Amino acid sequence: MDTSRLVPSQVFFTKGAGKHRNRLQSFELALRTAGIEQCNLVRVSSILPPGCKILSRAKGLKDLKPGQITFVVLAEASTNEPSRMVGAGVALAQPAAGEQYGYISEHHGFGLKENRLADLVEDMAATMLATTLGIEFNPETAYDDRKEIYRMSGKIVRTRACVKTGEGDKDGLWTTVVAAAVFLL
Repeated sequence: MDTSRLVPSQVFFTKGAGKHRNRLQSFELALRTAGIEQCNLVRVSSILPPGCKILSRAKGLKDLKPGQITFVVLAEASTNEPSRMVGAGVALAQPAAGEQYGYISEHHGFGLKENRLADLVEDMAATMLATTLGIEFNPETAYDDRKEIYRMSGKIVRTRACVKTGEGDKDGLWTTVVAAAVFLL
């Protein structure tokens, strides 16, 4: 088998939420709103291959086939506690050098608003890439300050986050949120 065929050439980002009395069905509904429920999802770790093209969600979803084995970096969180905030997010840090790989981070948890979650996952991806590229920075400084150092280095060309939050249903239904980086071969 030619394993070079398993290196993704494209990626897109998507997110969704679902509510149901059963946890599994709330997860299915979250995948539906994300548009990836028809795929056989295989979770992978967080490397963005060199030269991997970033697609829009609409273009990426059009390229999926029902039953397709689909590699994803997936974050998911669920709760059946009324009013409990859940969040799932993925983020990308793409290097300026085309031959260098990038990073996709994921985080899922409780209590974070969407903007804080977006900053957190973007910070994680950018920091992993920065350490790989040898960019010197103080990890204790605020992400906004480090972001400027990363930008000024000229080594990180793009960061972005895709996050989804949801509040636990007042009647105790399962609430599930997902965020995914979906790879296409």
